Amino acid sequence: MACAFCSHGLPQLRPSLLEWAAKRLSRRKGAPGWHWSSVLASEVGPGFPFQLKTTTTAAISKDFTEDRVWLNGREEDVGQPRLQACLQEIRRLARKRRNTWDGDLPPSSLNCKVHVASENNFPTAAGLASSAAGYACLAYTLARVYGVESDLSEVARRGSGSACRSLYGGFVEWQMGEQADGKDSIARQVAPESHWPELRVLILVVSAEKKLMGSTVGMQASVKTSPLLRFRAESVVPARMAEMTRCIQERDFRGFAQLTMQDSNQFHATCLDTFPPISYLSHISWRIIHLVHRFNAHHGDTKVAYTFDAGPNAVIFTLEDTMADFVAAVRHTFPPGSNGDTFLRGLQVRPASLPAELKAALAMEPTPGGVKYIIATQVGPGPQILDDPYTHLLGPDGLPKPAA
Repeated sequence: MACAFCSHGLPQLRPSLLEWAAKRLSRRKGAPGWHWSSVLASEVGPGFPFQLKTTTTAAISKDFTEDRVWLNGREEDVGQPRLQACLQEIRRLARKRRNTWDGDLPPSSLNCKVHVASENNFPTAAGLASSAAGYACLAYTLARVYGVESDLSEVARRGSGSACRSLYGGFVEWQMGEQADGKDSIARQVAPESHWPELRVLILVVSAEKKLMGSTVGMQASVKTSPLLRFRAESVVPARMAEMTRCIQERDFRGFAQLTMQDSNQFHATCLDTFPPISYLSHISWRIIHLVHRFNAHHGDTKVAYTFDAGPNAVIFTLEDTMADFVAAVRHTFPPGSNGDTFLRGLQVRPASLPAELKAALAMEPTPGGVKYIIATQVGPGPQILDDPYTHLLGPDGLPKPAA
C-alpha cells in the first residue's frame, strides 16, 4: 500500500482580495471552476498549535476493491462529480507520465483503487473555505501517491475553483486566462507568506452550522439573475485587482483594509441582487460590521477590516499592534459563555483591557454568545507534508483510524 499525507492552512482571505464576483458567483458556462475575472487571495496560516488546517491522507493498494473517501470521519459518496473530476484528471496525468517515461517503467499504480480520508479542524461548509482547503490537499496528496509531478492548479480547480490558488502560500493571484477551455485559468504566487509579517487575521466564528445555500448553487443563481454580477466582474474587479496588488506590495494597510470591506459589501450586494435573493449574513454579522466601523471611527483611522465569505462568520484583518485591542472590543461586545478559557484560539494575543472612552464610543449593548470563539492566525504557506505517522488518518488496513 502506497500512502501520501498533507496538511493545509485554511485558505480563507479571498473576499478581501476580490474573490467574490469572480469566483463565488461567476464561472464560464460549463467549465469546472473557471471564472470571468482574475482574483487575488492569501492563505491563512495554521496558527499555533495548528488551529486552522485540513489534513488529508490518501492510500492506493491492489487490495482495495473500490475507491472510497471519508470526510471528518464519515464516509462520503465517492461518485460526487467534483471529486471524480479531480481523481480522473490525476489518473490521466499519471497515465500520460507513464506513457512518456524514459527508461525502465516504475510499477504501475493506475489500476489500484484509492482510499482518502480528510479532516477539518474548523467548521465545514460554513463559509470558511473548507472546500478550497480540502480540494487543494486532495490534489496535492493524490499527485504524490500517483507520482504526478505537473502543475496541480488546474486539477484542484476542478474540485473547487478557489482551491487552485490554495496550492500556494502567501498572496496568490488566480488568473482568469483567455482560452475558451479555461486551461490557462491558473494560480500564481504574487508574494510569499513572509512578505507582510505584521498582518494578522482574526476569524470570528458566529456559527458552525452548514449554510442553507451552498456557494456553488448560489453562484449559479447569481449568474442567471444578477445584472450587478456582470457589471462587477467587467467594470469593477479589474481596477480593484490592480489597486489591491499595489496595497499588498506596498503593505498599505489602510488601502488594503478599506478595499477589503468595500469588496465584501459588494459581494453581498450581488447576493441580494440575485433572484430570489441570497442572504448569508446574520444579525450578529451585522453587529460585527458596526463594531469594526465604530472601532475605526474612535481611532480616526482604519485599524481593522471585515470580510465575509458565503456565510455569517467574519474574517478580520488587522496589524499585530492592534490585535489585542480589537479582541478586547469583541470580548466586550460578545461576552463568551462557559468557554471563556477557549474563546480565543490560535496565536497568542496579549491581554488588554477596554478603555472607558472606547467602550463609550462603541455604544453597543453586549450580545453574550454572539461570537462562539475567535481564531487568531496569519498569512501562511500552502500544503505541507506530514512526517509524523501519528497524524496520518488511515491505518495499515487503509481504513480510517479509530477516533482517539
